[in-house]
Formats: sequence, structure tokens, C-alpha cells
Amino acid sequence: MSLFVFAQESGGGSQAFSLVLLAGMIGVFYFLIIRPQRKRSKAQRALADSLETGQEVRTIGGIHGTVISADDDSVLLRVEEGRIRVSRRAIGSRVGDDG
Repeated sequence: MSLFVFAQESGGGSQAFSLVLLAGMIGVFYFLIIRPQRKRSKAQRALADSLETGQEVRTIGGIHGTVISADDDSVLLRVEEGRIRVSRRAIGSRVGDDG
């Protein structure tokens, strides 16, 4: 029992290492998860803001259509058998764009 207590008391020098390790883990978490998500979100927002009449788009649900009109919150798409109104945020990409 006295060895266990002694081992816990002698760990005082590793606090600095623990803080460096924690900071490193936070940095890795930021660069692998938070930063790419912000980049994707910014690109999706730019795509939704740049929609124009006549562009062919694909929704995040996989529906392909041509933009008929757009207002602040939604987009009216012409699909094969009619029309459908979707949220601007539901537009996933433009058809034919490489990005």
C-alpha cells in the first residue's frame, strides 16, 4: 500500500506533460474535425447564395432539377414530372461542377 501512495505523490512532475498532451489533443481535434467542417459549411453557404435561374442542381437527398426561381429561404426546382420547392440549405451541388 505504501508503494501505491508513493507512486501517486511522485507524479507531480508530469503535470506539465499532461497539459502539453491535452493541448496537443485539442489541436489535433481542431484541425481534423472542426476546421474541415467549417470549410464545408462555408462552401455550402456560398453555393446556396450563388444559385441562379437555369442552373442544374442536385439536392442532398439526390433529387436532380433545374432552378426555376429562388427566394430568401427556398428554391423552386423543375424536375422531370413537375416542380418541387426545397430549402436553399438542401442544395448539395451544381450538376457538372468539379468542386
